[in-house]
Amino acid sequence: MSSAASQLEPRVVAPFGRRLAEVVANEPAGLYRLVEAADPGGPAPLPGQFYMLAAARDWGGEDGRPHLARAFSVCRVRDDVLGFLVDAIGPGTARLAELEPGEGLWLVGPLGSGFSMPDEAADPLLVAGGVGLAPLVVLAEALRAAGRRPTVLAGFRSDAHAAAASLAGEPVEVATDDGSAGHRGLVTDLLADRLGARAAVYACGPPAMLERVRGLCAESSVPAELALEEAMACGFGACFGCVVRTVNGYRRICVDGPVVSASELEDAWHTG
Repeated sequence: MSSAASQLEPRVVAPFGRRLAEVVANEPAGLYRLVEAADPGGPAPLPGQFYMLAAARDWGGEDGRPHLARAFSVCRVRDDVLGFLVDAIGPGTARLAELEPGEGLWLVGPLGSGFSMPDEAADPLLVAGGVGLAPLVVLAEALRAAGRRPTVLAGFRSDAHAAAASLAGEPVEVATDDGSAGHRGLVTDLLADRLGARAAVYACGPPAMLERVRGLCAESSVPAELALEEAMACGFGACFGCVVRTVNGYRRICVDGPVVSASELEDAWHTG
């Protein structure tokens, strides 16, 4: 795992323009939905890259919402079928969560940079918060395909949400806010107990969780890569709506991320 920004930018470049994929499955994953769509014309993404998604039909009601496409990390790749983990929390995600097989899904991607692979001697620790599990599922699969054995630490609000952890395979340790599954408390509690000199940490989740991951890894001199969650309007750097502050200046998460080295983030890099 590299900590230099110039090296930490593995990516597959997206074809120009958006393309229409066909939804082939929509299955529950705890209280989330795993929406899968066939994308035979697109390249295979790297773990950590994302797509801009919009339903081909009924995208925008009488009030015009949703209007912009929504950014989603790829969660699973099976040949030319892409999987996305959807939490229906607003009009856009609610429409995506109800997509049925046979419906069309406009997508642009893969976009942004992905995770780098850990050094051979490192023990990969994958830390997820909620739907931040998505890019770590495909990363865990890539690591296992390369003969590695990652440990996944996943935090959720409740056991109903935590059922999604099964997507990540084994071994996986769960934390829930209410203690209804696994450790009662934060997933970063589990991380603090597991950090060692050989650890290489990969994380995705809410900003407060990622800031705690960053702090823990800095205290232990452990390298970490964070897939940042920020609101994105365009996905290709034009709007500057997903900018975060780093030690090297401001970076657009959609093109300079979403995966960044934790060592590049300043204290209080997020606005909450």
